Amino acid sequence: MRIALVYDEKYLEHEQYPTHPERRERLAYTMAYLLEEGILSMGIIDIVKPRLATREEVLRVHTEEYLDYLEYLNEVGGMIDLDTPAPRRFLTYALLAAGGAIVAGEVAIEGIYSRAFALVRPPGHHAKPSKGAGFCYLNNIAILTEHLRTKYGVKRVAILDWDAHFGDGTYEIYEDDSEVLYVSIHQDPLTLYPGKGFIHEIGRGDARGTKVCIPVPPGTGDEEYLYIFDELIAPLVEWFEPEIVLVSAGQDCHFSDPITWLGISAQGYAKLMSRTVELAKKVCQGRVVAVLEGGYSIEAGLPYTNLAVIAALAEADTTSIKEPMKVVEIYGWKRRRTMPEVIRIVSKVREVLSRYVDAFKEM
Repeated sequence: MRIALVYDEKYLEHEQYPTHPERRERLAYTMAYLLEEGILSMGIIDIVKPRLATREEVLRVHTEEYLDYLEYLNEVGGMIDLDTPAPRRFLTYALLAAGGAIVAGEVAIEGIYSRAFALVRPPGHHAKPSKGAGFCYLNNIAILTEHLRTKYGVKRVAILDWDAHFGDGTYEIYEDDSEVLYVSIHQDPLTLYPGKGFIHEIGRGDARGTKVCIPVPPGTGDEEYLYIFDELIAPLVEWFEPEIVLVSAGQDCHFSDPITWLGISAQGYAKLMSRTVELAKKVCQGRVVAVLEGGYSIEAGLPYTNLAVIAALAEADTTSIKEPMKVVEIYGWKRRRTMPEVIRIVSKVREVLSRYVDAFKEM
């Protein structure tokens, strides 16, 4: 199975400041590791170049006033918030990230490749229609979603967001939209930015039940995430019957990540993506597009998790993809068994959704 890897070295030029968590080494180390492991020369991955998103494409998601403000900051520099500096010329890279997501979606929906991974930065899922935040300027996954709907007439889209942080921007954009299923697994918002994403947040109006928040306790790892996938995500997506599955692929759930407190391993990420691929085969001819969001363990985690997700997307053997034992020895203490808590959370989510989701109405 050949997949597309959307990437350009221009992504490495974006820099807020050298010690910012969202820095160029996130992609540089990953690409070096992909080359070292030989996956790019196995005949299963084609590197595809991104393009800049157009103003029209951005304005399907963001307000004109906000985009004008970004264009102003692009010339003079400034700050959107304390986490999100806006250095001069930053907007070019934000548009290239959004355009990379669009290209990944285009090659999948047109059947050139059935699946694609957009290895892009800066990330996007915290960006709201009129405000950036959390390292994000433009909401890449939403701009992709609206492009698929506008250009290709796609009616129903499922977005799986497994970033450690709740994608409050994506949620806000689609809170009233019943044709977009948004499911987020994230660290308990009482313990992590942005402090939103509680179980009761299920959308508004006719969209109730198509927005699903699954907050998990710190330390939650592979076993629990796979349980959540099987018990919640799979039945939700099968019930919704999307035409394509998009993944906000945040790799900051890895146990070595410096700004989160979760416990997923590279193997856990591989299994999550493998399950996503198998699910997509059931509901939408295997069409999956993943767009990189977070992930800030530049040496100890991100190269391994990105390799795991990309290999699983291509249905390659992932059994040997693991972190070095030294990484486990240093950071493994962050992992803990939270299955009893997670079982209770899953039960509560199903109960809340049972009024709206046929798959859970027998409760």
